[in-house]
This record gives sequence, structure tokens and C-alpha cells, in this order.
Amino acid sequence: MGALDEGHFAGELENGVKLGSLEVDLKDESETTVEIEDAVKVLLQGLGEDSNREGLKKTPLRVAKALREGTRGYRQKVKDIVQGALFPEAGLDSGVGQAGGAGGLVVVRDLELFSYCESCLLPFQVQCHVGYVPSGQRVLGLSKLSRVADVFAKRLQDPQRLADEVCSALQNGINPAGVAVVLQCWHIQFPEVGRSCCDQSHQPTKMGMQGWVRAFVYSGSGVFENEKGDVWGDLLALLKLRGINMEKTQNRTSGSLCWCPSRSLDVPVFNGHASARNCCKVSSKAGPSQSAMISAVAAILHSLGEDPSRKELVGTPLRFVQWLINFKKSNLEINLNGFTSAKPTMHQENGNASCNQDEMQSELNIPFWSQCEHHLLPFHGVVHIGYLHASGDRPIERSILESIVHFYGCKLQVQERLTRQIAETVSSAFGAEVMVVVEANHICMVSRGIEKVGSSTATIAVLGRFSTDPTAKAMFLHSVSESSASAER
Repeated sequence: MGALDEGHFAGELENGVKLGSLEVDLKDESETTVEIEDAVKVLLQGLGEDSNREGLKKTPLRVAKALREGTRGYRQKVKDIVQGALFPEAGLDSGVGQAGGAGGLVVVRDLELFSYCESCLLPFQVQCHVGYVPSGQRVLGLSKLSRVADVFAKRLQDPQRLADEVCSALQNGINPAGVAVVLQCWHIQFPEVGRSCCDQSHQPTKMGMQGWVRAFVYSGSGVFENEKGDVWGDLLALLKLRGINMEKTQNRTSGSLCWCPSRSLDVPVFNGHASARNCCKVSSKAGPSQSAMISAVAAILHSLGEDPSRKELVGTPLRFVQWLINFKKSNLEINLNGFTSAKPTMHQENGNASCNQDEMQSELNIPFWSQCEHHLLPFHGVVHIGYLHASGDRPIERSILESIVHFYGCKLQVQERLTRQIAETVSSAFGAEVMVVVEANHICMVSRGIEKVGSSTATIAVLGRFSTDPTAKAMFLHSVSESSASAER
């Protein structure tokens, strides 16, 4: 009863990969890693960076490992996961009603997954819900539902195909009465080239998933093919218990081809085909550096076992390069708009000079995007800036502080350095005593092996009295806390 019938794996998925033979003709792992490393060095060079500088020396290797980890599903077999994991469960002998192996619905909810978007190579978050109706008086070990879903998530994907592939794999793999897969997916926004990385129209105003593109898709087989059937009603009711409402679910027939924000950068595809050579030829305006970067991304796709000329991937190298260019090292200047801040008034007290700064000013929830220099993956969040200034002095304009945040955010960065640079620039430019708090979500923390979904990182930099005056520091942190609490309500 616990063994699988090999015939259950005879079917094929829509992308032509056989369930019984999910082997991809990949090169030796070490050779593949070196190829990806070389391509990453080309990308860094195109961004005006030195891959030998401290902080970037191991970036090519880290990126290669992350990409191989994030696409390990190409090298995994569904058969290996579910074989031996089917267990006898007879259910009701009378055959009246539904229970256990006799046809009762089983739903595993809230499976947190990450996948790489095939349109732009940026990771997207997935919350997966899988339901199935057992048949043949056998049930599947619950953990296997998650592992099968993860096999297909760890490939270049879009939401609808991911749902279809998980559904088809389980239907063919365990031969139940039916399978349903519901996915909630979130994709980060894709800033347009030349626009501020912290453009308010494109970025979330606080931590969390606000401002992200969302897709809500589903797939069904067997008894779930009838979308108005009773079994779908049971599934929806169980999802509602978790606050999941499918009334606004995307229609399956419409697909999710346009869900990625980068699709506006599509290149023409004639008759649905493109050659491996012309898949990288995207624009006559692309300079040598950008063309080399695009070719490098195509080489990465090939090294991962993908076909860069597959119609869904034709524009992917360009889109990923366009994302990276938002963080190209440049000689941009911080726009201070002619603002001149009065220097702190000094007075003598017991022979020591001190600043007559008795007012605190704060600008909270300044949104930003940046790119982790260790993994070439984005991190995003908000910056809070507090400073002390002399009574009566004009506060620093928010737009100027936004300009400073944008200047340092749109580079290859680490959060600790970003926090320090913002504080030092505000202090040196305006003579202010400054405290900066940066709160951010790092895609590299959730899309790689550790997969710490929901984690966030906070960093603090303090200069002047904030480093010696606990009261001033506490006042500013309280204002940050109050603002965050208000935003959550």
C-alpha cells in the first residue's frame, strides 16, 4: 500500500518535463559555479565596481551558490519524494460520507515558498495552499506536499505555471481523486531606469508587503476541475478559516504572464521564437558594457540548465540588467537645493564649548531600495532620521533627506554602511547631531537556503549628543515606535 505504481508518472507537465525523469543535462557542479562566477564579475564590471574590492571578493561565489540553490528543483525528482510516503487509510467501510482514505479532503495551508521570476530573475514570495482528496484508501505524508511544491518553486517560474505544475505532479504522482493548489504571490516593484529608487509611487511606505505586485492563482485536477463543485466549496471554507478569501482570485484562463512589473521592458519576439544568439540583442542603443552584461545573464541562464531562447526567457537578461543599472556606481551629487543650515550656536560652560541645540526634529518612514553587494539581491525598507538643532533654526527639508537616502541607497550596499553614510552626510552637511534608524527586509535572508520568511533587520547610527544623551535617544526611538504603530493600524 505504501509503494507507488510507476505508471502514475507516465504523464508530462506542460513544459515537457517528464515526472519520472526530472533529470536535466547539467554540467559538473563546480564547473557550473565557475561559469556563473565569471558572469557575475562581468555584471560587477558593468556597474563600475571592482570585484576585487573588500566586500565584493566573494560576491560572485555567493551569487552562484544562491542561484544554484534557488534552482535546485531542476535537479530533483518528484518520484524520489513521494515514493514510499503513501500510507493505508481505509476510511468508512459503509462508503457513506467522506473520511480518511475513503475520500475526505486534506488541506495543508500557509506553505511559505520563494521562487525566481522567469521574467526578471528576481525572487518572489509564495504562500501555497494544497488540498487533495485521497483515493485507493491511501494518504500521502503531509510533509511531502510541501516538498513537492518546493521542487517546482525552485525553478524559474511564473505563478500560474507554478500552480499548474504542482497540481499536475501530485495528480500524476499519488493518483488521488483530485488536487487543488492555491497560490498567493508577491513580486517586488521594478523601478524604471532613470527614476528615483525611492519614488513614492513605486515603493512601500512601511515594512511589509504593501506596494508589491500581487497575484492570486489556482489550479485544480480531478474532482477539482469543476470550480463550482462542493469539494471546492469545502476547500474555500477551510481557507477562509485562515483569513484567505478567494473571491478576487485571478481567472485561470487569463494566466499570469503580465504579473511581473518588468514586462514593460519586453523585447519583440517574432512568431514566438528567438535564437540563442539574438535573445541578447535587445537594443541598438545598448552600449558595450550593457551588451556584455546582458550576454552574461544569458550565460547564467544556460549554466543553470535553462534555454535562454525559450520564449518566456527571451527578454529576461535585459530586464535583470535594467534592474541592476538602477544601482550603478556613479558620480551623482546630493541635491541640497541651496539649503544653508545655521551652524550650532556655541557657548562656554565651565570652560567647555557646548551646543545650544535644544530642539529635536525628525523625518520618519523615508522609503528606499538598495542592492545587497554580497548577493546582488535587493533589500528595501524605511529610514528614520532625527537631529538636534538650535531653537528657531529652519528644519532640514524632507526632500533633501530623501535625496541623501536615495544617493546612498542606489548603490551596491550593506545596511550597516548605508545607515552610517546617511548619518555622517547629514551631520557634516548641516552641522546637526544626528541619529538614523534603518529598518529593512532583505531578499537574501528569505530567498536562499535559510529562508527566514518575515525576518527584518534594524540598524542604528548615532552622532553627537545622541551617543551620550540617553534621553534624546529614547525620545527619538519613541517617535519611531509611535509612527510604526500608527502605520500598522
